Amino acid sequence: MNQTLVQKLTRTKPVGHHQETAPTSSNSLHRSIGLFPLTMIGVGATIGTGIFFTMVEAVPKAGPSVVLSFLIAAITAGLTALCYAELSFRIPASGSSYSFAYATVGEFLAFIMAACLLLEYGLAASATAIGWSDYLNNFLSNAFGWHISEVFRSPMIVSTPKGIEIHGGHINLPPMLLVALCCFLLVRGAKESATTNAIMVLIKLAILIFFVVIAFSGFDINNFHPFFSPDNGVHYTGMAGVTAAAATVFFSFIGLDTVATAGEEVRDPKRNVPIGILAALGIVTLFYMLVAVAAMGAQPASKFAGQEAGLAVILQNVTGKTWPALVLSAGAVISVFSVTLVTIYGQTRILYAISKDGLISPSFNKVSARTGSPVRNTLIVCAVVGLVAGFVDATFLWDMVSMGTLTAFIVVSLAVPVMRRRAEKAGEPAVAGFRVPFGPYVVPGLSIGACLYLMFGLSMTTYTIFVIWMSAAIVTYLLYGMRHSRLNKAA
Repeated sequence: MNQTLVQKLTRTKPVGHHQETAPTSSNSLHRSIGLFPLTMIGVGATIGTGIFFTMVEAVPKAGPSVVLSFLIAAITAGLTALCYAELSFRIPASGSSYSFAYATVGEFLAFIMAACLLLEYGLAASATAIGWSDYLNNFLSNAFGWHISEVFRSPMIVSTPKGIEIHGGHINLPPMLLVALCCFLLVRGAKESATTNAIMVLIKLAILIFFVVIAFSGFDINNFHPFFSPDNGVHYTGMAGVTAAAATVFFSFIGLDTVATAGEEVRDPKRNVPIGILAALGIVTLFYMLVAVAAMGAQPASKFAGQEAGLAVILQNVTGKTWPALVLSAGAVISVFSVTLVTIYGQTRILYAISKDGLISPSFNKVSARTGSPVRNTLIVCAVVGLVAGFVDATFLWDMVSMGTLTAFIVVSLAVPVMRRRAEKAGEPAVAGFRVPFGPYVVPGLSIGACLYLMFGLSMTTYTIFVIWMSAAIVTYLLYGMRHSRLNKAA
């Protein structure tokens, strides 16, 4: 009995089952995304979130050394990106880390990975939608002199130094509107959504270049002294602050995972997905470092805490005029739209992959014959994301997203040596294509070590919520997933 249970928990989905090069039924996703829009999906899911919002959370922890936090996060993401590139070449399917885990470390760990991804993508979409509200309000104020009422742009459940507070009658309507617009685009089909996203990403990059140029005109090297955060009473001194800030901003590299979630809808996925991942990482790292250095040079670290629409305010202070802030706020409104769009997209494709394997309800893999998108799946995801964004304070969400992202990256890194080892045991010839350099252990090992290092910077509250979420996932798998798995039925 124990052996049978162990076999069920560790059964793997054969790699060949993932490698579908064309739709096989009316319920399959369509291969309609090329390399450029795929790369823009990665850039769109990444650039914007960490720069536009999390500096307000990260700078009070690290001070000017927050630039090191972004660099550490980028190096960690880069190590993992190499692992993603090899696995996405070998397993070009929807589901990303989940699909990689299912083909290597077994069904149970794959389901746990899926739970991490659902936490990661769902809360990331809600958090970015919440941040969008600040820039929208800044734009409306500078353009028309009109503010959204506090009652309609603040959540009901709020985190304060004294604990959780309930603000009755408050609702954050702007992020709920944003999620509804994303839902409208996504139900129309992946190709249309990817094209729209690519346009918005190009606008975003132009806006960030605009910010860097103006911010550097007010650059003051004294803003980098002292470089490391002094003792501020919250245990974020020196490198402890750098680590804590790096853990907070790390979720902004979620775009790498989003590229891999599109594997089943990409033309020539064995070529385009690895290239798309590495290209997105290069573009993202360059822009993150430029904007972080420019922002810290233009404004003292002490002014970041609690600052709404931070980058727009920096431009207004540097120039003494409102029009640069107006331009940046308008760009941020567009930019965060693209982040939210592709994050929700990633969430729906992960649910599609899990459902297709029988581990959750089949409702999530029903694809519209007209649009080629999982409409019911998308509607459910958008409803949940919209409710969280409308009623919950973003403070609860940032670190939870980082925890999900780091866990996903660890499993992806672990999957590389496992897959290589199994291929060697089976006597399979080396597959032509991208392979992680320096063998199957060095880069994945460094990636796992870097992710664990960043995890130490997360709060105990984050760990507590994560354990509760994982416990619920384990119960769901044991009661439903294990019995309804397609591999179980095939046995």
